[in-house]
Formats: sequence, C-alpha cells, structure tokens
Amino acid sequence: MMDERQMPKLSNYRWVILAIAALLDAISSYIQFQISALATQIMPELHISPAQFSSLLMAPMLIAVFLSIPAGSLADKFGAKKIVAIGCVISVLGAYGRLIAHNFVTMMIMLLLFGVYMALLNANTLKLFGTWFKQDTNLAMGVFFASASIGIMLSQVTSPMFPSVEAAYIFSSSVLLVLTICWILFVKDMPAGEELPPEAVKQDRAESSMEFFKTAARSKKTWLVALSVGCGMGASEAFSGILPQAFVARGMTPAGAGMAAAVGTIGSLCGSLFGPALINKARKAKPVMMLVTLLGGLLIAMTWYIPIGMPLTIALILGGLFGAITGPIMQSLPITFPEIGPKYAGSAGGLVGTVSLLLSYCIPVIVSAIAGRNYALTFMIQGLVFVITIIFMAILPDANDARRRK
Repeated sequence: MMDERQMPKLSNYRWVILAIAALLDAISSYIQFQISALATQIMPELHISPAQFSSLLMAPMLIAVFLSIPAGSLADKFGAKKIVAIGCVISVLGAYGRLIAHNFVTMMIMLLLFGVYMALLNANTLKLFGTWFKQDTNLAMGVFFASASIGIMLSQVTSPMFPSVEAAYIFSSSVLLVLTICWILFVKDMPAGEELPPEAVKQDRAESSMEFFKTAARSKKTWLVALSVGCGMGASEAFSGILPQAFVARGMTPAGAGMAAAVGTIGSLCGSLFGPALINKARKAKPVMMLVTLLGGLLIAMTWYIPIGMPLTIALILGGLFGAITGPIMQSLPITFPEIGPKYAGSAGGLVGTVSLLLSYCIPVIVSAIAGRNYALTFMIQGLVFVITIIFMAILPDANDARRRK
C-alpha cells in the first residue's frame, strides 16, 4: 500500500480545471431550474400543461441518457477537452435559442441542445479529475457535485429578480458563453509532463471508440458502481420530487412546502463538499459509508412521521447531508480499478452515467406505481432503495485502500 507521503505531487493547475468544470456545472443547474423559478411566466407564454412543464424541466437530463456512453468513449480516444468543447458550443446555441422559443416543441429542442455539454462533461469528470487530482479525485468530485446545488439555489433566488424572462435567459446564456471560452482557452487534458508517449498515442488512436467502451463494460466492478449510483440517485430524485406534494398533503401551504423541500439542499451541499474529505481521514471508508447510507435511508423512510417544524427541518438537513456524502466517492471509484485506470475512465464514466440516469427515471415511476398517494409507504420504499446501495458498497473495494494504491 502506498504511504500518504509517497503519493504523487499534484499540479497546482488542477484548481483551474476544477473551477471551470464546477462553474459549468453550476450554470447548467442554474439554466435548467430557470424553468422552475419562472414557471408562472413561462407556462402561460408557451401555453403548456403541467406534464409538458415537467418534460421541459427534465429535458437537459434526458439527452444525457443517449450521449453519456459515446461521450466517454470518444473522450478516451480524442481527449475530454475537445469533446466537451464541441458540446459547449452546441449548448450555447441552445441556451440563446430559448429567446426564440415560443411553443413547447421549440423550447424542448432548445433545452435538449442546451443539455449536450453537461452530458459530455458529466461522462468525463472521472477521467478529467482522475488525471489531475489522482488520489484526491473524490474531493474534486465532491466540489463538482456541490456546485450543482449552488446553481439550483441561485437560480431559485435570482431568476425572479430579472425584469423579464428574456433578460433572465440572456444573462444565464452569456455566463455559459464566457465559461465556454474559458474551457477552450484554459482547460488541458493532462498536467505538463504527463503526456502519453507517441507509441501509446498511436495505439489509442488505432483503438476504436467501441473497443474503449467494451473494455469498460467488461469490468464487473464498474457495473456495480453504476447500479449503486443509480439506486442512490433514483431514490434521491424520487424523494425530492415527491416532497412538496407530501408536505401539502400534511397541511402546509404550497409556498411553505416548497421552502421545506429546499431545506434538504443545504445538507446535500455540505455532504458533497465536506463528506469525501472526512471519509478520507478514516482508516477504512466502507464502515463510515455504510453507516451514513443507513442513517440517510432511515431518515427518508421516517419523513412522513417526523413532526412539522424544527424536527422536520433538522431531519431534512441531516438526510441531505448523509445522502450526499457517498455519491462523489462512488463516482470516483472506477478510475482506481486496474482494468479501467485513466485510459478507460471516460468510457467507465459514460457507462455509470447512462445506467444511473436510467435508474433515476425508472425508480420514481416504479415507486409511484406501487405506493400511489400513500406517502408514508412511498417514503419507506425510497428509504429501502437508498439503503440497498450498502450491498454494492460491501462488495466493491474499500475506497480508501484503492485511493492509496493509485
């Protein structure tokens, strides 16, 4: 096992890479949730139903289901910078295109185009951060995860402050344009001095993108990570999506229910930012990860029975905290597998992204079909699905052991 003092020295430029990637993640969530923050103006303007509104809100995520695997495989072959840069250009066009979208179909097309760059970036964060942060990959993933929560909160707070929907669109699209330029100018695929030798470059280019993906798909441990992340994400998505309705059913006003549901984001932000660093300090990661997952699942399951007020607020914050700690660590695991490493990290990230997004769509639907409007049963099933991820954690290598071996 590699001693902490023998771990490779990391380039200071890694913080530039992380800053640009995290800001791109934040503006992605900001733009996506402008649909939610400006719903009272957008829905009448586009003449859309609540179901169509939900489709628009999820459109940027939907495109990722189809792009994650090819995005990872292409990045393994050509480099993450080029692939994500192309996606950013397409997404800028989609973001500005919202200004001319005056019906459901046009807006759906623009939001699908906008979602392209995040599909490509999410599929390649493992490759990018693994190359630059190495043994600290899970810390970078934690910051990246947290940036999405910040984007959502800023969107909900600031979007209604703009004088018009168009002004809100122009602002967010322009920020994305600036960050796209930053990505093209400042992001590098590898630290200086770590370029692949010419022989390896020739070998990589001779290997097709499908061969990259097949190599990643043969890794049983990568599939276990994908299933674990998918179950955790699916349970969390189902939980977050049903909270406002459940709280209204308990007697809250719609505004109060929305505020209460947003409280969990505070815990998620803290869990993503500080959880990986705390687990890194443990001798073994598995026991800590399994414990916080169990606690998070129990809090989800008991949500219906927790008294409204301070007890519920504390439970939601703790639930968000425990629920977000393990995500960045699990997402960063595949690059530590001998059969994956940096070379196939993009394909592995694409596989994990596709499976987890599919499960995040399917699990809420299945839970709703089973429980209907029985919110107590709904929360219990969601908590159980979240706890199931413990099984995958138990089978996979310990994250701290794998990190120290890198």
